[in-house]
Amino acid sequence: MIQYNLFFADKPKPSSLKTLQVNAPFNGAELGRVELADAKAIEFSLSRAHRLFCDKRAWLKPYKRIEILEKTALLLQENLEQLVLLSAAEGGKPYQDSMVEGERCIDSFRSAAQRLRTQHGEEVPMNISESSANRLAITTYQPLGVVLALSAFNHPMNLVAHQLAPAIASGCPIIIKPAEATPLSCFKIVEFLYQAGLPEDFCRVLLTNDHSLTAKLVEDARIGFLSFIGSATVGWMLRSMLKPGATCALEHGGAAPVIVAKDAKLDIAVPAIVKGGFYHAGQVCVSVQRVFVHQDILDVFTEALKKATESLQVGDPLQKDTEVGPLIRHAEVGRVHTWITQAIQEGGKLITGGSKLSPSLYKPTLLQNPSQHSKISKAEIFGPAVALYSFNNLDAAVTQANKLPLAFQAAVFTQDISVMLKLYKALDASCIMANDHSAFRVDWMPFRGIKQSGLGTGGIHHSMEDMQIKKMLVIKNENL
Repeated sequence: MIQYNLFFADKPKPSSLKTLQVNAPFNGAELGRVELADAKAIEFSLSRAHRLFCDKRAWLKPYKRIEILEKTALLLQENLEQLVLLSAAEGGKPYQDSMVEGERCIDSFRSAAQRLRTQHGEEVPMNISESSANRLAITTYQPLGVVLALSAFNHPMNLVAHQLAPAIASGCPIIIKPAEATPLSCFKIVEFLYQAGLPEDFCRVLLTNDHSLTAKLVEDARIGFLSFIGSATVGWMLRSMLKPGATCALEHGGAAPVIVAKDAKLDIAVPAIVKGGFYHAGQVCVSVQRVFVHQDILDVFTEALKKATESLQVGDPLQKDTEVGPLIRHAEVGRVHTWITQAIQEGGKLITGGSKLSPSLYKPTLLQNPSQHSKISKAEIFGPAVALYSFNNLDAAVTQANKLPLAFQAAVFTQDISVMLKLYKALDASCIMANDHSAFRVDWMPFRGIKQSGLGTGGIHHSMEDMQIKKMLVIKNENL
C-alpha cells in the first residue's frame, strides 16, 4: 500500500494531518493513503511559493527548467508500467488506454521542454514615426505568478502533466490539488519531478476534501493564475472568487455532437464513434454523446453500431483486453441508470445496454431518438451512453446540435467536401473532426471549450502563453 505525505523531504509537518484512503473504483480495494492538507499546510505551501516568485534571484534559468523537464520525462519512461498500473487502478481507465495516456504524459513534459527551447520574444517596431525615433523595443517572457491547479480524475496522469509541465517550463511556482479519487498518480509524478532536480518550493501537492479550504486558496491574492479542470458549475464559481489581477483557464464538459451524413463510410464512422463514445466509460469531456444520423442510413448504421457496442469487453481495468472499465464511483452508476431509464420513459428507444453489470460497471448503452427534453439530450451524461437522432434536413440537425449552452469539440462523417466545410462553419465547437470522433486530441493542439464549456485555451504551448507575460524593454538612445 502506498503512503504519501504532503512534504517529501525534510520539511516539518505543519500539524498532525488526517489521511484520505484511496480505493479502486472497480472492486473497492485499498490502494493507498494520502495526507490531507489543513489551513496551516496550505499557508505553509502558499507563502513559500509566493516568496519564491517574489525573489527573482531564485528563479530557475530556462536551461535548468529544460533539464528538469527532460529528466522527468526520462524517469516517467523508465517507470511507465508502474505508473500506468497505478493510474488504471485508481482511476478505472482500462490498461490499454491508460498506457496511451502514460505515453502522452511523457510527451507533454518533452513538449514543454521543446517549446522552451524555441520560445522567444520579438522586436516591436520603432523609428517608424517621429515620436518613436531613436528607440529599440524588445520583448522577453517572464513567469506570471504562482499557479494554482485544480485537476480532475478522468486523466490522472496527463491532466496533471498539462498543468505541471507548462508551469515549470514558464518558471511559475505551482500548487496542484489532484482529484480526491485519483491523487496517487499526481504524487508519483511530482516525486519524479523532485528526483529530476525541481526544488520542492516550486511545486507542492495539496490534497484536501474541505471545500472551504480550497475556496480560501482560490481567493488568496497571492494566486496569479488558476488552472481548473472540472464541472462548469464549480469552474465559473471559482472564477468569480479570484482576486483582481488573477487570470484563469477553465476546462469544463460538453455533450459532443456528431453528424453522420448519408454518404458517410460506415466502416470508418462506426468504430470511431464506438471508441469516442465509450472510451473511459464515457468519462471524457469531449466524448461522443449525441449522434445525428441521416434517415436514409439510420437502420443500417444503428445495426452496425449495436453490433460493435455489444462486442466491447467490459470489466477489470487492469486486464489488458478490457475496453470499458468502471465509473469512478458507485453513485455514478446509479445516476447514469436513472438518466437512461428516464429517457426511455420519455420516448427514447433502447437499442442495447441500459443495465448495471455490477456496482461499478454499466453496460455500454445506445438510445435512439430520445426526447429533446430528456437529460441525455440536454446535459453531459459522463457515462457509457450514446444517443442517436435521425434527421432528413442537415440545417435542422445543425440547429438541434447547437441548442445546448455547452460547446467543445464536434465531429462530422461525410465524403462530400462541401458538406464538410458547411458543417465546419455551422457547428458550435472550437474544433471539428472530419471522419474521426470528437474525442481526438494531441497535446500540442489548442483545446478549449466555448459557451459554458470553458475559458481560455489548453494544450502545452497555449498554457505556457497563459502562464507568462511578454515583458517589453524600450531603449532610447541617440545612436539608435
